Amino acid sequence: MTREEFRELVQSRVLILDGATGSNLQKAGMPTGVCPEQWILEHPQALIDLQKAYVEAGSDIVYAPTFTASRIKLEEYGLQDQLVDMNRRLVALSREAVAGSNCLVAADMTMTGKQLAPIGDLPFETLVDVYREQAAVLADAGVDLFVVETMMSLQETRAAIIAIREVCELPILASLTYESDGRTLYGTDAKTAIVVLQSLGADAVGLNCSTGPDEMIPAVEEMKQYANIPVLAKPNAGLPVLLDGVTVYPMGPEEFALAGAKLVEAGASIVGGCCGTTPEHICALKQAVASLAAPQIATEKKRLLATERSVLEIDLDGSFLVVGERINPTGKKALQAELREGNLDLVCKMAEEQQENGAAILDVNMGMNGIDEKAMMLAAIEELTTTVNLPLCIDSSNIDVLEAALRVYPGRALINSISMETEKIERLLPIAAKYGAMFILLPLSDAGIPETVEEKREIVRKICKRAYELGFSKEDIVVDGLTATVGANPNAALECFDTIHYCRNELGLATICGLSNISFGLPNRPFVNTAFLTMAIQQGLTMAIANPSQDLLMNAAFASDMLLHKPESDIRYINRMQVYERHLEEKEAAASPVRKKSVEKKEIAASSNGIIYDCVMKGDKKNIVDHVKVALAEGKTPGEIINGMLIPAINDVGKKFEQQIYFLPQLISSASAMQTAISHLEPLLQKDGNEEAAATIIMATVEGDIHDIGKNLVVLMLKNYGYRVIDLGKDVATEKIVDTAMAEHAQIVGLSALMTTTMMRMKDVVELAKEKGYDGKIIIGGACITQSFADEIGADGYSGDAADCVKLVQRLLAE
Repeated sequence: MTREEFRELVQSRVLILDGATGSNLQKAGMPTGVCPEQWILEHPQALIDLQKAYVEAGSDIVYAPTFTASRIKLEEYGLQDQLVDMNRRLVALSREAVAGSNCLVAADMTMTGKQLAPIGDLPFETLVDVYREQAAVLADAGVDLFVVETMMSLQETRAAIIAIREVCELPILASLTYESDGRTLYGTDAKTAIVVLQSLGADAVGLNCSTGPDEMIPAVEEMKQYANIPVLAKPNAGLPVLLDGVTVYPMGPEEFALAGAKLVEAGASIVGGCCGTTPEHICALKQAVASLAAPQIATEKKRLLATERSVLEIDLDGSFLVVGERINPTGKKALQAELREGNLDLVCKMAEEQQENGAAILDVNMGMNGIDEKAMMLAAIEELTTTVNLPLCIDSSNIDVLEAALRVYPGRALINSISMETEKIERLLPIAAKYGAMFILLPLSDAGIPETVEEKREIVRKICKRAYELGFSKEDIVVDGLTATVGANPNAALECFDTIHYCRNELGLATICGLSNISFGLPNRPFVNTAFLTMAIQQGLTMAIANPSQDLLMNAAFASDMLLHKPESDIRYINRMQVYERHLEEKEAAASPVRKKSVEKKEIAASSNGIIYDCVMKGDKKNIVDHVKVALAEGKTPGEIINGMLIPAINDVGKKFEQQIYFLPQLISSASAMQTAISHLEPLLQKDGNEEAAATIIMATVEGDIHDIGKNLVVLMLKNYGYRVIDLGKDVATEKIVDTAMAEHAQIVGLSALMTTTMMRMKDVVELAKEKGYDGKIIIGGACITQSFADEIGADGYSGDAADCVKLVQRLLAE
């Protein structure tokens, strides 16, 4: 099936996916703990019968049972050498099931269970290779399309889409799973997912699993606002409950179908069922949506950049935006020196300051002699994406550097820049299209700077024409006004204004310019730059590359927006003045000898505490041990460092996580930094001999479940709080958990499960512990677990995340 054929099909009617596979195969006899793909190949009729039932129920697409048939997942069963054969045979089974019908077969791919760097140790390119390997086999096996589903990480979803696109041009459906707060485990919301993935080349984006259909409606509505592709929804049959000792999904076929119809009304063009759904659910769903027209796919596009966790909309009639220019080594000796040492501390500091001072986007340039520009750019992106939450403008004259950066950037970036120069237009423009980036159009050609305004306009038109041929729209392009120096060319400002006006009003294009060129060679340049900026904003300038710490410039920009009566510009101006007042106070304090001396004394007294605290807050694993050594040399004891610096910091990290200021990547980075410090301090604590014995906690993912991301984070957090944690790993037998807890005299046992098919093993642990006389507490958690389930099985507590688990443990031990 071609992508165009898929688009035509989905616009013709509401498409129906299949329902659950795993839970239905378990009813057919598949035990927990086995490799599902291997069991299916050993019991092929069970799969064929199920998928035939889905076809008869009205499914337009069934998922081939290749969900966990990647190299990494098969390695857990020692089956990685059978990847090619297994994937081919599994696709063949689905082909047999749909024979004689019009039902399509989708290759099914999902997360590997390994965490990407920098949170984990899996390199991005290794993950792309893993997905590409499986995708090549599946495409060769004859699937009609691909689905990448139940994804928790936007970056892993990107890796899968890139891998598939490098293998074939079949349609790709991408589906993430969301927590109750409307974000994935890694902090991505619905609109960010649709913006990033549709720009990357997904043919439909949506969500599956985790919740029932009613809970999915807000996410579908949010995606629809930004979507230029179909939205899909594949909910569970409600949230699981325990009934007579068995985990069941409460929504029957009719109730599920009625709720499913509401998803279509909310904007979903493709619907189906996940956990707990059966052919009967799909049949009822098919009937419920039969009279509903397929939602219209929006053709009008928006100007959108994105990080991994948020979206920035660029509106021609909206607020003027500043692209922070400071992360560029040109003319900055201190930054050059740090980059030569491979140190990115100053880069991160510049990023934080520019975000605080009002930058909406950060330009990142690593071009200088004496370093590997590509390696440094990739390292900078890795640091910046966890340090600040601003979209990046990737700035380099080296096309290879730009491509490497676009490949790993976990959002939608802006490229600085693409000109009419042969290499840029022929090589870089297709790269920008591949990775779905926006780009700055620089009106230069092989002949150099255009000599006239009309020549500049002609270059703009030619680059746009080529971009449109590659699939770009006008919303993907930002034209550089190409600011010249007014000292050399008296018409420089007027020519730039002409370009801004022409692009904004005649071509419908956003515009940008660098401000500093206009005043080159003149005295008191900030006055010239500021006057030029206010006039350019009046002409329709969308954004400028500037230093947001320049108060005169920033204040004038915010005031200009207010005078032009842009939406909410008055509130933005007032907020900006608060920042300005703070800057004035800081300058006054720095200029006053008395106040300066007082501040310096306080800084010296608090230096160790503050720096170590900041290392945890920022996840600075690289430098935290050095600062711990300084604190020890200053006379601090290991206990004082842990209780007075590390614990308060990780507590504040937990608070930010609860407030959705921090998300999983920051939580893991901070916990890892703290663990690095504690590992250095532990031997010294043992020498003291005065520390109280820490409580012992057993942690395990229950039998049959091989997911451990959440459990591993809980282990890390609990260790940081000084507990003795014994991690038994994943897929741990019930007897081993209870026996270990009793042998180690553990005060608490923590159990994790991701799948509804394994959550009942938690009940087995609770019952066996009671039978054997274990007198400690048992706590549980995981994506499918709720407080009501904990109550029903007799567990002593439930936590929704790692930070919450620490509080639960503290409370239970205090009791």
